[in-house]
Amino acid sequence: MKGGQRVRKSFGLLAATILGYFASGIANIPALAQSLKIGVAGTSSDAPYFIADKKGYFKDEGLTVEFIRFDSAAKAIPSLASGELQIAGGATSAGLYNAMKRGIDIKIVADKARNSKGYGFSSILVRKELYDSGKVRSLKDFKGLKVAISAPGNSEAACVDYALKQSGLSWSDIKPVYLGFSQHTAAFQNGAIDASLTTEPARSNILKMGGAVDVARIDEVYPEFQTAVTFFSESFMTKQREVAKKAMRALIRGMRFYNDALKDGKLAGPTADEVVDILVEYSFIKDPAIHRSITSHAIDPDGDVDMPSLKNSWQFFKDTNQIDGSVSVEDVTDVSLAKEAAASLGKYVHKSQ
Repeated sequence: MKGGQRVRKSFGLLAATILGYFASGIANIPALAQSLKIGVAGTSSDAPYFIADKKGYFKDEGLTVEFIRFDSAAKAIPSLASGELQIAGGATSAGLYNAMKRGIDIKIVADKARNSKGYGFSSILVRKELYDSGKVRSLKDFKGLKVAISAPGNSEAACVDYALKQSGLSWSDIKPVYLGFSQHTAAFQNGAIDASLTTEPARSNILKMGGAVDVARIDEVYPEFQTAVTFFSESFMTKQREVAKKAMRALIRGMRFYNDALKDGKLAGPTADEVVDILVEYSFIKDPAIHRSITSHAIDPDGDVDMPSLKNSWQFFKDTNQIDGSVSVEDVTDVSLAKEAAASLGKYVHKSQ
């Protein structure tokens, strides 16, 4: 063999070897993680989202997440509509139905928090001075009061209206004040509000400080009331369907781990210690004792939602002329991803059983 031929043959073998190693290396490089942005309020009801991040459930699906803080889901709707957020959690609102009427498709896709019997993490509170004076002892005495909820046009107003109607009053009999839950404590202390619908952990903090007293627990007024849900943006559900499936599987795992932490209305179940540590790290309440003392919210371990309470809120929005009723609850609800994720994970059994 001539020298030139030997060189060409050796070079060819070397090149083939290098290419083989290169191809093998490419095959073994892990896929880049898909980055998602999730809108949260930083409250205890965000627990499944925080658990899914801390426990690595998102990572297991090849996902990384960034949490963006909002006072309410109503304020997150524009970001979901623009695609800036893929996921958000919070109360349903008139804005959701009005957005869909304008062609902005945002879906209720799973549970986030509900007031099941014994798990009434939402309460209607009244300022302690008013209660102690005897001026306000029950919902029957709420006429003319300044009542705080977290944002205009959301399902909390529907819940207050429902509770008031049991006592012969309605939403039109009160003066609504719109404040994020974290602001309710100071508002009671300085007399800016007379009453509120407040969720945990702000509720327990207010009661502990003596700023207000409970007059109606929502799990007693309206058992299973759907206080908060999980939303996916339309573009995320359709254009990134496979990624959305992965995100939902991670969220359902988070919901189930959270459920394992529940016992007798508290975080006192088998996974409670881990859940408390996660909430201390991620939520705006940094005292573990508060997380252990609060009444916990319930959540469906398969992510299903309570349609009757969603329809009650829809009716309130319509009756108060915040929506025209052309978009129904069914139009904005699609729990197919949750059902699929739950089925893939198998039947849920609480760890204590």
